[in-house]
Amino acid sequence: MNTLEKKGPPVIIKRLEPSSWWIGMKVPEVQLLVYGVGISAYDVEIDYAGIRILNIHKVQNPNYLFVDLLISDKAREGNFSIRLKEGGRLVDSVYFNLLSREEDSANREGFNSGDAIYLIMPDRFSCGNPNKEVFASMQEQNNRRLEYGRHGGDLRGIWNHLDYIGGLGFTSIWLNPVMENNQPESSYHGYAITDFYQIDSRLGSNEEFKELTKECQRRGIKMIMDMVFNHCGNCHWWMDDLPMPDWINQWEEFTRSNYRLSTISDPYVSDHDKKLSVKGWFDTHMPDLNLENKFLLKYMIQNSIWWIEYVGLGGIRMDTFPYPDKNAMAIWAQRIINEYPNFNIVGEAWIGEASKLCYWQKDFPNRDGYNSYLPALMDFPMQSAIKHAFNEAEGWDQGMARLYNMLADDHLYPDACNMVVFADNHDEGRIFHFLGEDIRKLKMVLTYLATIRGIPQIYYGTELLMNGDGAKGHAKIRKDFPGGWENDKTNAFIKKGRTIEQNEVFAFISKLFNYRKRSNALKYGKTLHFIPENGVYVYFRYVEGDCLMVVFNNNAKGVQNVKTNRFKEILSQYSKGRNVITGRRINDLTMIKIKAKSSLVIELG
Repeated sequence: MNTLEKKGPPVIIKRLEPSSWWIGMKVPEVQLLVYGVGISAYDVEIDYAGIRILNIHKVQNPNYLFVDLLISDKAREGNFSIRLKEGGRLVDSVYFNLLSREEDSANREGFNSGDAIYLIMPDRFSCGNPNKEVFASMQEQNNRRLEYGRHGGDLRGIWNHLDYIGGLGFTSIWLNPVMENNQPESSYHGYAITDFYQIDSRLGSNEEFKELTKECQRRGIKMIMDMVFNHCGNCHWWMDDLPMPDWINQWEEFTRSNYRLSTISDPYVSDHDKKLSVKGWFDTHMPDLNLENKFLLKYMIQNSIWWIEYVGLGGIRMDTFPYPDKNAMAIWAQRIINEYPNFNIVGEAWIGEASKLCYWQKDFPNRDGYNSYLPALMDFPMQSAIKHAFNEAEGWDQGMARLYNMLADDHLYPDACNMVVFADNHDEGRIFHFLGEDIRKLKMVLTYLATIRGIPQIYYGTELLMNGDGAKGHAKIRKDFPGGWENDKTNAFIKKGRTIEQNEVFAFISKLFNYRKRSNALKYGKTLHFIPENGVYVYFRYVEGDCLMVVFNNNAKGVQNVKTNRFKEILSQYSKGRNVITGRRINDLTMIKIKAKSSLVIELG
């Protein structure tokens, strides 16, 4: 239960969500979910200047009330009582906390193409509170011996290594979900939420998450919170007593989603296939939420706003964006961006074709009139191309041609620069595994991510050559960060705890992404690229006063002497350059020498 200050004889109010809100929001209303046995039989009373009850909604379940409050801009910060009465007699009451917004909260800047994201699975990164071993209210305790168990990473562990993350050149952190997952087993990943208003106690507290985010902000790092609207955990508190039968999508027996996202935009789709896609459950322990229920949708919208305001978020990553009701998701996204115009949300739409993925980005001119209002997308088509391009021989549509063709598809996206580009994440095999553990190829991938349009995202441990075949289970790709626990044999957070090869890649990432922080061309520039020839792909990123030339040689062996005369439409403006990684000066740009399976980033001048 949220922390509430209670008074009155018997305890009838079991839940109040949210238990706080802010003065001065663009939409000055909030809907309270109030839960308690037989609660709808009582009258609700509030006596506080600037607060007015607009509506009291009674639903099918008499244990719930939904109370709409109007908050005047003239209201003052403080606590006030929400009182239950019966015939004028006080039965129970609970305090609600009315807060003032932080200065300029509405104009907070979300992550954008000027940022680089470091993705962390909190349970597997670092344990900062090793003495917290028993959590009485949790069904699953920490046990590092279990591959799919809780390993004990926490928010303090992340805080302890912010210098490490910032030193690598990252300006944003995306955490896999940190809300409570009080499930009996395999709850470490965070995607089976059991309380949308509480941080999982094994990770820390709400206040610790807030303080971690503030510390990140002081260091120039934005916090991106992972949210899940498609489903919750089957041990969520409301599953024992649903407000309404249609709060979740219910079937006569367990029915799994067909995971066919093309059904949602398909103009010829059958109702049967589409319903199975969006209303089927992900798994037996993940009930499918029904956002067509207007009370649930408002609950989830308010929950997102509450976390943005309370913590000071720099962005949201929305899990499985297309799976809930698409119109409800559009309403959610529009409400968030209306409240915070400079904020950013990236949606996971696991679709491998640009022609289908573009349907989900804000303002794409869909023939059915749908607008998702979702600003950013995870670039899954690009990820697929990356996994193949550096491994295969050159061909008409293979090797570097894959990367060229991916960028050529950018005409489909309303905002191609607001795509999150990545090589791997917590759901798929590690990129180092796909590359056959070839460091040369990994450096090429990292160079590509850091220098193309969009927002690069790197999965924790990539800098340590972490590998793992996702086809053999998620545990293989969600390993503990070495040195994150007191008794670890090695500590890869420090140089002497890393191997020679690990330090080589660590230094490469640090050089590359710290340079990116300073380069307006890489962060905000335009792109000019040339059709790959002889296994060599060249493109330029440029903005006024800043231009870079990026060269890839994808051949398996040999040195390529790249004549640059075909690039004269841009290169004619420059006579020299500097290798960004080595610092070496290049005084003649008429021919560029590049080794097999390598890349060059040249700052032109």
